[in-house]
Amino acid sequence: MGDSVTKNRIKCVVWDLDNTLWDGVLLESTDVPGLRPHVRDVIEAFDQRGILQSLASKNEPGPAMAALAKHGLDQYFLYPQISWNSKSQAIGTIAERLNIGIDTFAFIDDQAFERDEVLSVHPSVRTFSEAGLEQLPALQDFVPLHVTADSKNRRQMYQKEALRAKAQEDFKGPEDAFLRTLGLKLRLKPASEEDLYRAEELTLRTNQLNTTGVTYSAGQLRDLIASAQHQVIVAELEDRYGSYGAIGLLLISQQPGLWCIDLFLMSCRVMSRGVGGVILTALRKTCHNRQLGLAAQFRETDRNRMMFITYRFAGFREEGDLLMNELTSIPALPDYMQLDIDAAMDWRLQ
Repeated sequence: MGDSVTKNRIKCVVWDLDNTLWDGVLLESTDVPGLRPHVRDVIEAFDQRGILQSLASKNEPGPAMAALAKHGLDQYFLYPQISWNSKSQAIGTIAERLNIGIDTFAFIDDQAFERDEVLSVHPSVRTFSEAGLEQLPALQDFVPLHVTADSKNRRQMYQKEALRAKAQEDFKGPEDAFLRTLGLKLRLKPASEEDLYRAEELTLRTNQLNTTGVTYSAGQLRDLIASAQHQVIVAELEDRYGSYGAIGLLLISQQPGLWCIDLFLMSCRVMSRGVGGVILTALRKTCHNRQLGLAAQFRETDRNRMMFITYRFAGFREEGDLLMNELTSIPALPDYMQLDIDAAMDWRLQ
């Protein structure tokens, strides 16, 4: 049912600083170097589209970040890597911190040597010189299919996630105790017309935690929403730091006496929050109480092993081409997360 819409659009742009983002070499300047032409416009355009941005610069971090602050640009860059290490190492670190594929990165640097060094380690990174950078936003790789409310706030969401990570690092105690401090609220609701492009974006951006690797267009999702034999469910999460936005999508086909999960995906940003287990527990309780069987489709990809493990922990077992759940030994929902299920879904937990 899925289509082959490309997943490989740019998700993160990594900038060099000297003679790339600004004119001149910072450590050789008596004042803050001026920005190169069009740089501010390009940075703001990427940010509005939900394209994340970071830095890989051989510089001293203090003066470099101070110079960016004077230009009012310091808040645009996530996990900046300003050191004397290689640019390839810097980009690898950024990819790890953001938890997105290295094949969705672009790198802008005025030095051909630096671009070649990155490509020698990360051949899937798309590299660009500083010349003609004002033309980059017009390239298809930098143009998302749609700009949603979540994509416009993507940088801020990642910045909030950095605050959460710091709080967890500083917390003394077990993980469950930390999760209780967050005030997590998970909402499940039927997808509406307003959610279509967010849902499509989720299928395109999420490939590590996608149970089949299949992508769906907004048109295909619209048809499923209109079908009496399907449920299209969006999961949203928030906590005391704010909203995570839409973080999950569930497609269920309703057959006589059986619900089958055709697709289940989650954002990598909530992997450590136990959201997948909570959703599957609620679904198992519902099917048990409604005397329905529960099955799931799973198609292995080179990145989605974690979703198979999530299914297995939730009691799914392989039977032919499907995973089946016996709906026994269903655990209680965790006390660290408030679950709000839209009444229109008719899920029955009691």
